Amino acid sequence: MSQVFNFSAGPAMIFPEVLQKAQGELTNWLNQGVSVMEVSHRGKYFMELITQAEKDLREVYNIPDNYRVLFLQGGARGQFAAIPMNLIGKKGKALYLNSGHWSATAAKEARNFAEIDEITIVENGEQTRITNLDFSHIADQYDYVHYCPNETISGVEIFDVPNVGNTVLVADMSSNILSRQIDISKFGVIYAGAQKNLGPAGITLVIIRDDLIGNARKETPSIWNYATQRDADSMINTPPTFAWYLCSLVFKHLKEMGGLSVIAKRNTLKAQTLYDYIDSSKLYRNVIAKENRSTMNVTFITGNPELDAKFVAESTAAGLQALKGHKVLGGMRASIYNAMPQEGVEALISFMKKFEAENLPQ
Repeated sequence: MSQVFNFSAGPAMIFPEVLQKAQGELTNWLNQGVSVMEVSHRGKYFMELITQAEKDLREVYNIPDNYRVLFLQGGARGQFAAIPMNLIGKKGKALYLNSGHWSATAAKEARNFAEIDEITIVENGEQTRITNLDFSHIADQYDYVHYCPNETISGVEIFDVPNVGNTVLVADMSSNILSRQIDISKFGVIYAGAQKNLGPAGITLVIIRDDLIGNARKETPSIWNYATQRDADSMINTPPTFAWYLCSLVFKHLKEMGGLSVIAKRNTLKAQTLYDYIDSSKLYRNVIAKENRSTMNVTFITGNPELDAKFVAESTAAGLQALKGHKVLGGMRASIYNAMPQEGVEALISFMKKFEAENLPQ
């Protein structure tokens, strides 16, 4: 079978080296004669695995000592509810910065639990761009400010950290976590579903500053209570052990690759190569302002829905999978997370050139 490149937005491509490692020890993990899926989550070997996984993650992401790492479930949507249940305090309200579909969805869920103010920070004109990130003059009215630095559907990324003064900043980093190094001390909470850059679906990573734990409202379910999960080592219920195991392999692999400085350079090169081609093309168009073009999710259109559909069908047949854009926007979307190699981007561009030559209107 010829090589296939998976451009899925999530669940997304996992490093082949990680999958090969998991395949090799699937039925005989650590020479125990059983699979990691079959061992007790409280047994010696699995406890050692989760300890090492957190250690590797802290090292590769430079997580300060006054932050707790939780491995939960429920995806980012679960955190849309958990965040207000744990962080709404004396001020009784939060501010949500709307940059697209997922930040708006987070705000909608949070309204079930608290008073939520919402400010749109994205401008959808001839080009889509982020308009304002300085909220220091109003942020102290709120218990926290929430935003999503990368909107996977539109392909908009926010590279600068919003200015919220001393107010707690919460970030949904599901689609750009570990894509580059960040200053975690600028955030109160970072959360991310695993299925894009961390591993398979099933695990939700939460990085939270210690002083923000223990303030959940009384009726918060134990599974969403950060203090309860902290005290239970993220295992108040039986966790998805195989997903946790695969995430541990990803963290280790990132270290072996040279860390996030290497990953960031790879990601920048991949995205820039693809955007440069799109900008030079007479058929394809990206509508995001250059300063807000996502490094992870590259969206593009031909301007003809029928031609877009033809592109998706023919690219799939050529071994370039999952390039169909989200149903909300249509068009095409190439998700090029950490695991996507430069070769995948080059293969996509090669196909795009061929398709353009055959389909460019005369």
